[in-house]
Amino acid sequence: MNKYENLIVWKKAMDLVEEVYKLVKVLPDDEKFGLPSQIKRCSVSIPSNIAEGAGRNSKKEFKNFLSYANGSTTELDTQLLLVIRLGFVEKENIEPLLRLATEIKNMNFALQKSLQL
Repeated sequence: MNKYENLIVWKKAMDLVEEVYKLVKVLPDDEKFGLPSQIKRCSVSIPSNIAEGAGRNSKKEFKNFLSYANGSTTELDTQLLLVIRLGFVEKENIEPLLRLATEIKNMNFALQKSLQL
C-alpha cells in the first residue's frame, strides 16, 4: 500500500527506538529483565506496527495498525514516567524522549485522520 520507509512518522519512530536503547543501557542491572525489556519491546513495536500497517491491503487495516502503534507509544510514555518516578534517570534526561513520543503520536493521529474512509 505505502512505502513505510518514506513515512516521516516511521522515521521518527525509528529514531525513538535508537534513543530508547541508549537509555536502557543506563538503567540498573537488577532491572535488566524487567522494565528495560518491556521498554525496548514497546518502542520497537511502534515503527513495526506502522510498517506492517503500510504493507496491508486496505486503509482500514493500515488505520488499525497505526492505532496499535499509538497504543505502544502511550505504553512507552508510561514506562518512561516510571523510570523517572523510580529514580533511575533524571526527568530532564527523559523529557526529550517524551517529547519525541508525543510528536510521533500527533503525527500518527494526523495520518490516521488522512485515511478516513
